[in-house]
Amino acid sequence: MSRVLVTGCSSGIGRATAAELARRGHDVVATARDVRTLDDLDVADRLPLDVSDDASVSACVEAAGDVDVLINNAGFSVWGPIETVPLRDVVRLFDVNVFGAVRMIQAVLPRMRQRGRGTIVNMSSAAGRIGASPMLGWYGSSKHALEIISEALRYEVGHLGIDVVIIEPAAVATRFPDNRVAAGMDDPPYDELARRLVAGIAESRAEPTSAEAVARVVAEAIATEGPPLRWYGSPDAEEYITSRRGIPDDVAEAAIRERFGL
Repeated sequence: MSRVLVTGCSSGIGRATAAELARRGHDVVATARDVRTLDDLDVADRLPLDVSDDASVSACVEAAGDVDVLINNAGFSVWGPIETVPLRDVVRLFDVNVFGAVRMIQAVLPRMRQRGRGTIVNMSSAAGRIGASPMLGWYGSSKHALEIISEALRYEVGHLGIDVVIIEPAAVATRFPDNRVAAGMDDPPYDELARRLVAGIAESRAEPTSAEAVARVVAEAIATEGPPLRWYGSPDAEEYITSRRGIPDDVAEAAIRERFGL
């Protein structure tokens, strides 16, 4: 079995993934900014990790030792209009969702290359594939950036024995939406649009996928020899992504405008 390092294990998909992989016999290193949140996880090792901090990343990877599989799950969301979300929030978003994943990749890749094997799993989102909805432009762009980085990386390291995989869930029953940063959604001229967005997302989450179901997709991906690049993380993600594929931009735009009454 593999030595697997999972980021962002304090709750949600990261926690479920660490537990699922440990049950399957993997040697799991669970990480979180507050390592105390991992006390009840039955895994091989629990380490503190802030993916936005170079020293924390270096110390964690050194303590973890040789890692066969890296699962970049740590992340959060920012909601709000492009105009009004403070750039400090955007910088933090990209520092965690994009550059945090890159820090981890750059830290584990040298040893993976030396051993001639490894797998890197990046937790993306359907929002990274199907284009942004109003108020989700910043979050969607961070996940789209991660998608492009993952695709380029797959070409760069595949011939060195290293697989790169993207997991794309949509609505998942976790606290992730509750931990979002929101700005500019309560005041004109964007408040009504924000209410429509929140109502639409609440409706789409009426029957969300469980974090455990996404964890099983991750487990299947790392168990597959020569895995495909992209994996749907939930049934609704597959529906959203496949329905958007091949639709002209003007048709997709008309559908979004109709949905939000624009």
